[in-house]
Amino acid sequence: MNLILTLRILGALLLYLGGALLLPVLFSLYYHDEAWPAFIYSSLLCFGVGGLLFTFCKSSKDLSVREGFAIVTFGWTFFALFGALPYLLSGVIPAPIDAIFETMSGFTTTGSTILTDIEKLPESLLFWRSLTQWLGGMGIIVLSLAILPMLGVGGMQLFKAEVPGPTTDRLRPRIQDTAKLLWGVYLLLTALETLLLMLGDMNFFDALCHSFATLATGGFSTHNASIAAFDSSYIDMVVTIFMILAGINFSLHFQLLRGKLGSFHRNEEFRCYIGLFFIISLIIITFNWSGGSYQTLGENLRYSIFQVASIITTTGFATADYEVWPILPQYLLVMLMFVGGCAGSTGGGMKVARILLLLKHAQVQVFRLIHPRAIRLVKLDNRPVDKEVLQSILGFFALFIGIFVIASLLMAACGMDLVSGGAAVIACLSNIGPGLGTVGPVDNFAQIPSFGKTVLILCMLMGRLELFTVLVLFFPSFWRK
Repeated sequence: MNLILTLRILGALLLYLGGALLLPVLFSLYYHDEAWPAFIYSSLLCFGVGGLLFTFCKSSKDLSVREGFAIVTFGWTFFALFGALPYLLSGVIPAPIDAIFETMSGFTTTGSTILTDIEKLPESLLFWRSLTQWLGGMGIIVLSLAILPMLGVGGMQLFKAEVPGPTTDRLRPRIQDTAKLLWGVYLLLTALETLLLMLGDMNFFDALCHSFATLATGGFSTHNASIAAFDSSYIDMVVTIFMILAGINFSLHFQLLRGKLGSFHRNEEFRCYIGLFFIISLIIITFNWSGGSYQTLGENLRYSIFQVASIITTTGFATADYEVWPILPQYLLVMLMFVGGCAGSTGGGMKVARILLLLKHAQVQVFRLIHPRAIRLVKLDNRPVDKEVLQSILGFFALFIGIFVIASLLMAACGMDLVSGGAAVIACLSNIGPGLGTVGPVDNFAQIPSFGKTVLILCMLMGRLELFTVLVLFFPSFWRK
């Protein structure tokens, strides 16, 4: 592996982070919250370390697959470490492991938090929490491909390593053009949601922060009660719509902007995603109504649909405590935590495309038992799926379940009960945020021991980078020439 080239690009990423750390200073000065020195010092440190790496680590070679994996994994790690500095320097989060947990949760768009009173934070730090999710949503590397020409050569290796999903859509011949198009759609949806939320009597600051968290499917809020703090059916509806949009493959949004209205209908993953959303919503609405969870049908529809959208897209916003719902709706929500959004979206989880292909592969295997001589291929959108893709999906599924089991055992070793420990792991591994038990929608992760938080930090990183990107670094052969 070319370590010099890897360090050079990591330096470029730190320079970019240093610039991003200056944005909250504007809010600090406007709101007079006196937290601006923490951001200035953090930015200077990023510029210093990043500048040294970028200046003295020079290489004329192109990126290979190995460098791509290393840059993405270490890039996300560097962002979590350096991004935690404002929390530490301001004294808001004095414990380093807690600060790293909060920052990793932001950049990986997980939304789990160790903060017990969010509303006490200065506005600049609230903005920084939301900004970390927005940057991590579309991807630090994808943004870098769009704005840093030095990453144009060999950039596909970074793009493949970072973009979530079993396949990587390329909308333009040049990878930089693809990154710019994806970010263009991302910016447009963010601006549109911000405007719509402001029309619902939400101030600009709250509207911007919640738009950042929604489009990134992150779930960080500026209020302790999350979206429920606004107690507005209009705001609930707007956020629900944009959560669903954020869980869709962004290449479909681009096709829609080009006037190709049929691209959504022709996409099998999208049809499965929407169908699953409506079916689960209908079941939960029925059981909540029969169980007496809500007094009126309007409240039932409003809160049930919002929670389903929040979980399937792995956003993690809350307007209701789903732990007081009947047992079946809770089980269905846990099931959705494993599924997640569509490939190529900002959502986490295993992705609808993988689940769909797994079911199709199982169906073909059963068919072959009945008709041994028949030839039947697994297809998606009426196109045969390569065996390598299927093998990758099977491997991903096995690793996902294996990591979930091992991490759950480690959480049990920390003293967590079965429900809370397992829910904490899937909430972080699928980048959802809230879980069940002591980490439910009205609780937080503050009470978890430091070792448990470290395990969950690794789960967040592996979940955001699709497991393989991180795990490949632990193989000795990866580091050999």
